[in-house]
Amino acid sequence: MFNDTSSLKSHLATRRSGKARDMVAPGPDADELRAIIELALRTPDHGKLAPWRIITIAPEQRDAFAALLKQAWVAENPGAAGMDLSALDQFAHQAPTLLLLVSAPVAGSKIPLWEQQMSAGAVGMNLLHAAHAHGYVGSWLTGWAAFSPNVGAAFGLREGDAIVGYFFIGTPGADLSERPRPYYDEIVSAWDI
Repeated sequence: MFNDTSSLKSHLATRRSGKARDMVAPGPDADELRAIIELALRTPDHGKLAPWRIITIAPEQRDAFAALLKQAWVAENPGAAGMDLSALDQFAHQAPTLLLLVSAPVAGSKIPLWEQQMSAGAVGMNLLHAAHAHGYVGSWLTGWAAFSPNVGAAFGLREGDAIVGYFFIGTPGADLSERPRPYYDEIVSAWDI
């Protein structure tokens, strides 16, 4: 994948999130998607607990996913029945590939909950890097659908589990513009003792 350190530096410097609504086909095929996920799983995991799960939502499941989102929205928002819920349809159908990342901490482990949740977050970042390394763009989205108890239940979340985010992967349908990044001097400081 990376022949030298300059390739890795270039990869890290050029990875950008794309807008899921702007992604077009092609997305990764089954073999590429498996390779992307396998790379993402190479993440820090204190205690070797694998405190996360990835759920694929296939293109033919997108209508069912949209229906789930609408049912959950109406159930959680009294008075929402009859409202225009096309934004939920759009969310469910954007980008060629859709993954759901779940934080699934191992209860009773000596590894603190926070470390297990951070490991799940690292899987998320690795998904974006692996998609980029395969020539695709990714987007990590949360929002209401990540925090809905009804959506979580439909995906089999157990007590203590949480949706880390929805990961959309595809080909950019528009140029990716650079966004403002934090300034080094505003973020990094030396310990002053």
